[in-house]
Amino acid sequence: MISHGKDIKIFTGNANPALAAEICKCIGTKLGEAEVKTFADGEASVSLYETVRGSDVFLINSTCKPVNDSLMELLVMIDSCRRASAGRITAVIPYFGYARQDRKAKSRDPISAKLVANMLTAAGADRVLTMDLHADQIQGFFDIPVDNLRGNPIFVDYYAKKFGSACEDMVVVSPDVGSVSRSRVFAQKLHMGLAIVDKRRQKANQCEVMNVIGDVAGKNCILFDDMVDTAGSLCNAAKAIVDHGAKNVYACASHGLLSGPAIQRLNDSVIHEIAFLNTVPESFGEGCDKIKYLSVAPMFAEAIERIYQEISIAKLFN
Repeated sequence: MISHGKDIKIFTGNANPALAAEICKCIGTKLGEAEVKTFADGEASVSLYETVRGSDVFLINSTCKPVNDSLMELLVMIDSCRRASAGRITAVIPYFGYARQDRKAKSRDPISAKLVANMLTAAGADRVLTMDLHADQIQGFFDIPVDNLRGNPIFVDYYAKKFGSACEDMVVVSPDVGSVSRSRVFAQKLHMGLAIVDKRRQKANQCEVMNVIGDVAGKNCILFDDMVDTAGSLCNAAKAIVDHGAKNVYACASHGLLSGPAIQRLNDSVIHEIAFLNTVPESFGEGCDKIKYLSVAPMFAEAIERIYQEISIAKLFN
């Protein structure tokens, strides 16, 4: 295997082709000709219609719903490129599925994030490019390089332009204890205060009590999280800070998975606006006018160009 391909080739699966097309537009290249389809029984099938021999190949596919189909598409694409003698294969996974199962929370639990890491490596990926992993330690599950981009700068830029100097009178709220570290970094960059919503059940079979640690009374607040799935925790946290005197509530999260009752919950919530990155298809947010999507294409395009040119991508983390 050569360390650097003679040219760059970018292919995509069916998870989020719009983002892949946008990334290619930013780079100034065309999307590779390929067909990713399924047989009648649901098996993934990949056909590449151009040579990849010796090329630096980037395969773009978020492992979002349908998660198993998206993951298998990516694995089969990697195998196809490896068997076609690609020079280097980078799996570009804007949203990394199975990341929530990153440890054994109780007896006989799987560590599915490690299993997925093994599968990607075994399929033939040489490196992984992703964004906002649910847990940073997942990078250590791989024996190949992993670049975990941050959505933080995109949100910082958006809210700095939206609120300007008013940011200093606002508060960033972590919807749970697990999101405190990423919320703190976000708050520091915008010179905002920080608060935390602490959920706890006082006794068995009693409703959870939402305690707010920090001063949110009379403040405009931004709830900051890495992903929103069914939106239950986010909407409950928004209600809790309003009950504690918050004025207007905004929210942002890197990955808007929006499963099940999420859209209805967001529509019914006290949240004024919620911003997502387009790491998963924007169609997931249809039916909710409160949702705004911010593009990650320029950041991924620059990361891909830097990886191809063998130069540092450290500046993208700031």
